[in-house]
Amino acid sequence: MSKNMTYADRLKIEMYLNDGKTQREIARLMNRHYNTINYEIKRGRTKLRDGQTWLEYDYYSAEIGQQKHDYHAEGKGRNLKIGNDYDFVKHVEHCIIDLKYSPYAALQSAKGKCRTEVCVTTLYNYIDRGLFMNVTNKDLPWRRDTPKQEYNEVRPSYKNLKGRSIEERPREIKKRKTAGHWELDTVVGGQGKSSNCLLVLTERKHRDEIIMPIPDKTGNAVSCALDDLERAYGSDKFREIFRSITCDNGTEFLDQQALEKSINGGEPRTTIYYCHPHNPGERGSNENQNRMIRRWFPKGCDFADVTPEQVAEVQEWLNNYPRRMFGGKSSNDMKAM
Repeated sequence: MSKNMTYADRLKIEMYLNDGKTQREIARLMNRHYNTINYEIKRGRTKLRDGQTWLEYDYYSAEIGQQKHDYHAEGKGRNLKIGNDYDFVKHVEHCIIDLKYSPYAALQSAKGKCRTEVCVTTLYNYIDRGLFMNVTNKDLPWRRDTPKQEYNEVRPSYKNLKGRSIEERPREIKKRKTAGHWELDTVVGGQGKSSNCLLVLTERKHRDEIIMPIPDKTGNAVSCALDDLERAYGSDKFREIFRSITCDNGTEFLDQQALEKSINGGEPRTTIYYCHPHNPGERGSNENQNRMIRRWFPKGCDFADVTPEQVAEVQEWLNNYPRRMFGGKSSNDMKAM
C-alpha cells in the first residue's frame, strides 16, 4: 500500500463520510491510522451552504484535499536560500576546508561579507544533501549528533593520593565567573614518532589558549615550560593570570611541588588541582580545545616536524575562533570586553 494518500483515497473518504461513517470506521476500512484520516479530513474541509435553510456546514472535499496536498508538495521544491550566491558558497567552503572552521563559525565569518544568511541547521542540512561541491560531512570537525561520552563513577587516584584533589577546588572556579583558572594537558604525537609533544593550557572563563612545544612528556619538561611562562610574565603577573591549574593524573603532572614552585622562591606561583581518574569531562574545556588543535595536527603526526611558528599560528587561530557559547565572539573578543 502506498504511504502517501492518493486522490482515489480521498474520494473514498468523501464517500464514506457521506455514508455517515465515523473517522475510526474509515481508518479501519482503509487500513490507515486514525490520525492520518483525521488530518486529511481537516485538510480537505470546506464550508457549504444548505439549499433550503441557507445554513453553512462543514464538508470534506476530496478535490480540495488534493489541491492543498499538491500545493504543499510544490513548496518542498522551492528554491534554496543560498540561491545563486556563489560568493557565500565559496566563503563557506574556504572556512570549512582551509580555515578548519565548523559550520557555525563559517556562518559567523560570513556575516557582513555575503548577502545570504541561513541558520546553522539549514547549513548542516545543505551539507548533508551534498549541495556543496567541495564540502561533505567528512570535512566537518565532528558531527553535530555525536553522543556525549558517559564517564565512570569518580574515585581517587591511587597513584596520586598526595595530590590536591579537584574536590578541594573552590566551587566558584567551576562556575567560570572569574578569569585566571586554567586546565592543563599534553597533546602527543603518533606511536613510533619522536617524543616531542605540546603542552596546552586552557583558561576556563574565556577559553584563552596557550600552546607550548616541549621536548617530551615528562614532569621536568612540563615544569620547565611553566618556568618559561613565569619568566615571560614575571612572578607577580603569573600569579595574577594563573590563579589555579587543573590537570589529570598523568605522570608528567604528578610532581605538584615542582609545578607550583616559583622560580624566585617564596610563595607558590599557582595552585594545582587533580581530576578524578578517567574523567576528562572535569577538564572539558581543555579536551574540546585539544580536539580543535587536532584539526591542524592530526593524530599520528610527528611534532618534531612542527615548527614553533606553526604552533603559534594554531594558538592565534584558536583564540580568534568564533564561538557559539560567546554568541559568535572569540576568546580574544571576550577578554577585551
